[in-house]
Amino acid sequence: MRYRLTFVAGLALGYVLGTRAGRERYEQLKKSARQIAQNPAVRNTAETAAQQGREYAGKAFHSVSHKVGDRVPESVAQRVRSLRERNLNGTPEDDWGTSNT
Repeated sequence: MRYRLTFVAGLALGYVLGTRAGRERYEQLKKSARQIAQNPAVRNTAETAAQQGREYAGKAFHSVSHKVGDRVPESVAQRVRSLRERNLNGTPEDDWGTSNT
């Protein structure tokens, strides 16, 4: 409950400050964010972080699946099997169903 209250308070404060700054300041911030996002160094770093996240998630998935074994509900087990089959058929997806771009 405390986190929800903190979030709502931050949202309200951001709204008030944002409306006082006006549209012009919003456009400046938007332009700056776009320039940062298009920076090749930022894009490479983001892609590296995403790739590492996918690798760690895959390792965690395999580690947990070996420890859990048959205690997984059948609906989850079926979903995992279908993702593995899709991956084996040449679709560039990892164990979580996301593309490896």
